Amino acid sequence: MAAGSFSYFAIFCAAIASFVFGAAWYGILSKQWMAAQGWTQADMLDASGKPKVPVVPMVISFVAELIMALVLYGVLAHVAKSGMNVRAGLFTGFVCWFGFVITTLVTNHAYGRAKAALTVIDGGHWLGVLLLQGVVLGLLG
Repeated sequence: MAAGSFSYFAIFCAAIASFVFGAAWYGILSKQWMAAQGWTQADMLDASGKPKVPVVPMVISFVAELIMALVLYGVLAHVAKSGMNVRAGLFTGFVCWFGFVITTLVTNHAYGRAKAALTVIDGGHWLGVLLLQGVVLGLLG
C-alpha cells in the first residue's frame, strides 16, 4: 500500500459486513441483551404497540463501524510487514479489541454497574466486528 492510499472498497465492505454481523448478533441475543439492560419486551414497543425502530442509533452504528474499518485498515497497513492478509487482519483486529475496546467497555460497564452479561454480550459483538473487519480488510485490502 502506498502512503496515503486506502482501499475504500475494502473499508466499505468491512463496515457493511460488521453491520450485518451486529444485526445477527443482537437478533440472536436480543432477549439476553434486554434482560442484561433490565428491559422488557414492552420497553421495545411504541405507544401503539409497534416495535420501535432505533434509526438514529443504527446510523450512528454504521458510521462508527465505517470509521473503525478505516482506522483498522490504517493500523493493519502499518503493522503487516509481509502485506495485508487474513492472519494479519485477525491478529490486528484482536489486539485492537483487547487493548482498546474491551478495556473501555469493562471500565464503562463497571462504573455504570451493568450486569456482567451485558459486558459479555457487547464485548463479544465488538470482538466479532473487529475480527470480521480484519478478515475482510486482509482479503480485499
